[in-house]
Amino acid sequence: MDIATIIGFVGGVAMVMLGVISGGSNIMNIVDIPSMFITIGGSYMALFVSSPLNKVLGIWGVVTRCFKTYDFGEKNIVQNMVSLSEKARREGILALEEGLDDLDDHFMKEGLRLMVDGHDGSAIRAILENEMVQTEARHMEWAGVMNQWAGYAPGWGMMGTVIGLIGMLNNLEDKSSLGPNMAVALITTLYGSMLANWLFGTMATKLLAQNTREMNSREMVLEGILSIQAGDNPRILATKLLTYLDPKTRKSIESEVLKD
Repeated sequence: MDIATIIGFVGGVAMVMLGVISGGSNIMNIVDIPSMFITIGGSYMALFVSSPLNKVLGIWGVVTRCFKTYDFGEKNIVQNMVSLSEKARREGILALEEGLDDLDDHFMKEGLRLMVDGHDGSAIRAILENEMVQTEARHMEWAGVMNQWAGYAPGWGMMGTVIGLIGMLNNLEDKSSLGPNMAVALITTLYGSMLANWLFGTMATKLLAQNTREMNSREMVLEGILSIQAGDNPRILATKLLTYLDPKTRKSIESEVLKD
């Protein structure tokens, strides 16, 4: 589980509750079922108009990604690439074919297969970069749907406000209806703002951060493969790939991969 997302999710609820309680109000004063239908349900329905059906139905699976941690194995990539480079220099590039089927990283496996099959560097780069572009485009599409949802929620909150005001103005003589209609009018705006600024907008940002890390790891694989094919010294390869790591991770493996 992604602890940061959990902290943000639980902490956001706690901050709202503390704000309400410290203001002398009651938590139940900001719980309104009609407002939830208008903001959450209405903004979700808007996605059906703006996005393909498979994206709207699949967005829930993407939401769960924000609650998971993903290890893109940058440290292991450096170690594996240095090891493969040393093997290629000792036994030749064709020796790398052994064990390819055991690799879990499809992107690395595909790149090494192209290299072993004798394709030149420009072809390998073109193929792998195209795969990176297409993968990133899919990620951007999902993040875009999430951002759309974040954009629609405040608008539906304002619509709920207008609905509540209309109901209130149409029944001014009925004092018992003023409270419920005013609640819908105000709470829908609150819900719309929370959905945009606390949930969906922030989730889209987290998806973009995950995409950046994945593309960074794939670029490392690409550079490693091209370096092996070019016959670079393993130390040179390691130096190239270490530049992709954060200082702490880099320091932890620097002495291991920068061997004389």
